[in-house]
Amino acid sequence: MTVVAMELVNLKKSIGNKDIIKGLSFSINRGEVFGFIGPNGAGKTTTIRMMVGLINISEGDVLIQGHSIKDDFKNAVREIGAIVENPEMYPFMTGWQNLKHYARMMAGVTEERILEVVKLIGMENAIKEKVGRYSLGMRQRLGIAQALLHKPSVLILDEPTNGLDPAGIREMRGHIRHLAQEENVAIIVSSHLLSEIEQMCDRIGIIKNGKMVKLQQVGAQNNGKLVHQLTVSPTTKAKQLIEGKLALQVVEKDGTLSFPCEKEQMPAVIKGLVENNCSIYEANVVNGTLEDQFFELIGENTIE
Repeated sequence: MTVVAMELVNLKKSIGNKDIIKGLSFSINRGEVFGFIGPNGAGKTTTIRMMVGLINISEGDVLIQGHSIKDDFKNAVREIGAIVENPEMYPFMTGWQNLKHYARMMAGVTEERILEVVKLIGMENAIKEKVGRYSLGMRQRLGIAQALLHKPSVLILDEPTNGLDPAGIREMRGHIRHLAQEENVAIIVSSHLLSEIEQMCDRIGIIKNGKMVKLQQVGAQNNGKLVHQLTVSPTTKAKQLIEGKLALQVVEKDGTLSFPCEKEQMPAVIKGLVENNCSIYEANVVNGTLEDQFFELIGENTIE
């Protein structure tokens, strides 16, 4: 049964005469890992800051477990755990002492709950060491433990793998998937590492210039269609023919045309090109990645 943990309702943010966030509306379910991606300046961090009440909402609302972040802030924010940018801990204290300190700020967090989150993030052996000796990956995991102490419905992680080595990234990905399943928490991950988002998340939302340009299940980048690549000359003419006559969306890169289509359409594509004096040198079928779709939607020059 799908249970909505967080819902954005026509969320807007304006600064002066400039619209930063332009009416975002989507929901995130419990037990789901949701990837929130976009280029620099797209509005990801602004949206996250509105989600957790760090900045005011100009219009619309954020509902967490049905509680409005605008009108019922205290109850809404109790349902959120978040790491925005880097987790800050006291380096001269042990991991356990840090968690005990943060637990005092939230009613109802027992020592049993602290032990539970320590086990969840796999830090039983390191929790009694001073945080100043921790690696970056261990500090990230301790930050997640701190964010989980009060059993939130929504966990927001802004760049959780930032600065980690490949082994640390893989480990963090495993912890995030495990938390979604074991804690039944909705996890929102904002990241620039598209390959990681693709492996980690159940759904993704792509934001550009304050608007949601794509919202979909991971692995459904091309609606189940294969991505075909053609090395063809003249390239511009071939691109125009495919887009104009066959109504397919074509991306041109380094003299190669890429487009998603059904296998049964390809004979008509090739026939149409040959009849219009286009020379085909190579034809391949490739799997479309999230990165491919990201650049199709966003473009190379991403800041506007």
